[in-house]
Amino acid sequence: MKIIVESDFNSMSETAKNILLGHMAKAGRVNLSITGGNTPVKVYKKMVKVVKGSSNYDNVHYYNFDEIPVEGQKEGVTMSDLRRLYLTPAGIDEKNIHPLTLENYETQDRSIEEAGGLDAMLIGLGKDGHFCGNMPGTTTFNTLTHKVTVTGEESWFVPEMMEKGLEFVTMGPVSVMRVKHLVLIVNGAEKAEMVSQVLTGPIGEDRPASILQLHPNLTVILDKEAAGAL
Repeated sequence: MKIIVESDFNSMSETAKNILLGHMAKAGRVNLSITGGNTPVKVYKKMVKVVKGSSNYDNVHYYNFDEIPVEGQKEGVTMSDLRRLYLTPAGIDEKNIHPLTLENYETQDRSIEEAGGLDAMLIGLGKDGHFCGNMPGTTTFNTLTHKVTVTGEESWFVPEMMEKGLEFVTMGPVSVMRVKHLVLIVNGAEKAEMVSQVLTGPIGEDRPASILQLHPNLTVILDKEAAGAL
């Protein structure tokens, strides 16, 4: 594990951008999985400036690692977010986008393997210690890409944001551990204690991201606030 502590959100985003572009500049097909949410917003803004209109990155293929379907919507929360933040502004060709869905999740691991595996994955960290869609109370460390059905009894269940019976899909810990390079980005003091727990504490399914300690090529990029409890 390599931990990089940057002075602020902008510097953290710059470092993450440079690492991803390093992978994307390689010859041959590059398979990249990226995250939605607020943490990577500046990473993507910086990447768009480099990637948009450049044929140098036509070899890069993109995968989402989880998805929450939305009724009446063609694509779910994650892909909609990725298109808004990066894929559309960067002008990524549709043939280079490989969505994970409720319809294809059972074959996605094999499809990725046949494409050469994921070269890099950009992930964030939840305040409760989750990563991707691997949530406390529902995650087991021996799972591949799988479907989760929300029961309403989960510690992270928020009635205002989800409903009982909701189904979503996520790459499981086994799938994520197969990625050649994991890049974890975290910012803000509100996640500092969890950063310390998942990176230096015991490994357990109650804090799913703690399994990342075992990855042979994990780079953690933090701002000073997120690193405050290390």
